[in-house]
Amino acid sequence: MIKFDNLFDLQKVFPTEESCIRYFEERRWKGNIISPFDPTSDVYFCPNNNKWRCRNTGKYFTVRTGTVFEGSKIPLTKWFWVICVLSTDSISCYKLAEYIKVNSKTAWFMTQRLRYGFKHPEFVKDMLKGFVEVDETFIGGKNKNRHWDKKVPHSQGRSWKDKLPALGILQRNGELVIRVIPNTRLSTIEPIIEENVKQGSNILTDEWYRYSKLFRNYNHQWVNHRAKQYVKGKASTNAIENCWKHLKKMIYGTHVLISRKHAQKYMDEFAFRFNNRKHDNQEKFDLALLSMIGKRLTYQQLVS
Repeated sequence: MIKFDNLFDLQKVFPTEESCIRYFEERRWKGNIISPFDPTSDVYFCPNNNKWRCRNTGKYFTVRTGTVFEGSKIPLTKWFWVICVLSTDSISCYKLAEYIKVNSKTAWFMTQRLRYGFKHPEFVKDMLKGFVEVDETFIGGKNKNRHWDKKVPHSQGRSWKDKLPALGILQRNGELVIRVIPNTRLSTIEPIIEENVKQGSNILTDEWYRYSKLFRNYNHQWVNHRAKQYVKGKASTNAIENCWKHLKKMIYGTHVLISRKHAQKYMDEFAFRFNNRKHDNQEKFDLALLSMIGKRLTYQQLVS
């Protein structure tokens, strides 16, 4: 069994491209190679081009086929290094480019492909239940701190004109779901809650949700932050607000700025690490590696 727990160990156990391929094949197919073109077909190895061939379709494939690595000229040794880093911490594309000796555009494309893979149904297997905290946040600098020619008029309070709103749903001692939303209207938020939280659960919010219709399907409890009330019985939003604190430190401290178009990928990256916080580093690596299967993101799709 291959064991590693950090980048130093990773580089020792995967020194070559062949070692990475064998490890990925074992994790993906568990010793039984299956054709991505026809799962019922027999396959055989072609040593002349170092690829597998599907007997029924006649097509060649490798362990990269049908994954985010397909079509990439970057060796798996570098991909493994980046997966190991992103599954435990965030990193800027400029710093990553310096570490693995690629240009910043390539590093950005690599990290965006991996973030795309992090959006995987296995990371939140069931609907959230029990005590579930719900809160929204706004990502972006305060209008009052901007230069006079960059201020946005009428953007005080809960305005989303100049900020990126996101909705967080956190089961206490459980999983986290984050969705980038176009606005913070209750008509936008409530369907997302109903999609992710089991009916009959305890929904815990601040006073903004007081006038919502959540009481119909949930035990809705809230605290009044305007009155400086932060805990009322079991009702509080302290845990989800702690997640917002760490998320914003990741964005402002590592990336400085993220675009609205790609924001959901950064949320998925953060949620992946949070939801797998109890796993060791190798388990996180394996989960991230397997989440890349069945995903395909080309550069044209990314920038279109």
